[in-house]
Amino acid sequence: MVRGIRGAITVTENSVDQIQSATKEMLQVIVKENSLSAEDIISAVFTVTPDLNAAFPASSARAFGWQQVPLLCCTEIPVPGALTRCIRVLLHVNTEKSQQEVHHVYLRNAIQLREDLKQAEEMGR
Repeated sequence: MVRGIRGAITVTENSVDQIQSATKEMLQVIVKENSLSAEDIISAVFTVTPDLNAAFPASSARAFGWQQVPLLCCTEIPVPGALTRCIRVLLHVNTEKSQQEVHHVYLRNAIQLREDLKQAEEMGR
């Protein structure tokens, strides 16, 4: 079965180090939370807000070991008042998990994008 898994993370500055380390952190959490291997990943689409242009998030995925995974980077639509300095990913994966079992990951200030997930997590504690 093919499923989509979303993730997002914010950084404090537009730097190569911050973009690369945040992307790696986000991918590590998604992989762990969803019990994925590189072989499970069909493709990944990364987006960044217009204020992030120091590095491609896809380069972090390559360093993460995703050598054969098709990767794409894009810029988010610059909606006034939207969250800034944010890296997002949409993974297409092979999994037996149902949509309810998939864990989407929103880290740091990116949790603002999905307050519903934050509330559901807090209720589960």
